[in-house]
Parts: sequence; structure tokens; C-alpha cells
Amino acid sequence: EVQLVESGGGLVQPGGSLRLSCAASGFTFDDYAMSWVRQAPGKGLEWVSAISWNGGSTYYAESMKGRFTISRDNAKNTVYLQMNSLKPEDTAVYYCRVSGSPYWGQGTQVTVSS
Repeated sequence: EVQLVESGGGLVQPGGSLRLSCAASGFTFDDYAMSWVRQAPGKGLEWVSAISWNGGSTYYAESMKGRFTISRDNAKNTVYLQMNSLKPEDTAVYYCRVSGSPYWGQGTQVTVSS
């Protein structure tokens, strides 16, 4: 059974940082690219970032470039999202997913507020 478990969300002030983690199990982790997607209150899903199977290629939505960094540790079956210079508009539930698949985690809430 594929499982994706996100953690690391919380309340942070504008300009602050958070590091999200997504622990994967139930599939061969290093066979797949991984992605982060978010959903802000009352809005649709927004793609955030993706990383290739070996971490050699990374991709970001324009508004996240320079602020967010995606990485992975295949030995730990974990993908990360380091988020810096957070803004109130980054408030959302953040989900990790196996790219191109129906497998998603349960999400972790990120709230950016003073």
C-alpha cells in the first residue's frame, strides 16, 4: 500500500521559514519523481515544485523560485520542501504526491500570519 505522510507544517510569521517532509512507503521511491502541490483556502490546487527520481532535476512554480527548495533523500524515502521568505499568500495545505500518479499524502497545513 502506497503511503505518503507529510509533516512540518505550522504557523509562521511572514518572512519566516518552514521545512516540510514527506515520508513515502509502499513503492520503490527512487523509481519516481515527486511533487509538492498546495491548496489555499477557497482556491484550487496549485502545483508548487517537482524533483526527478535522483534529485538531479528540480522544477518550481514561478512564484516559488528563489524561496522554496525541493530535495530528496532516497535512502530515507523522503522528499522535502524548504520554504523561506514565507508570505501570507503561501498559506495553504501542502500535499506531496508521486508525480503523475493518483497517490497523494493527507497534507500538512502551513499558515503564514503575524
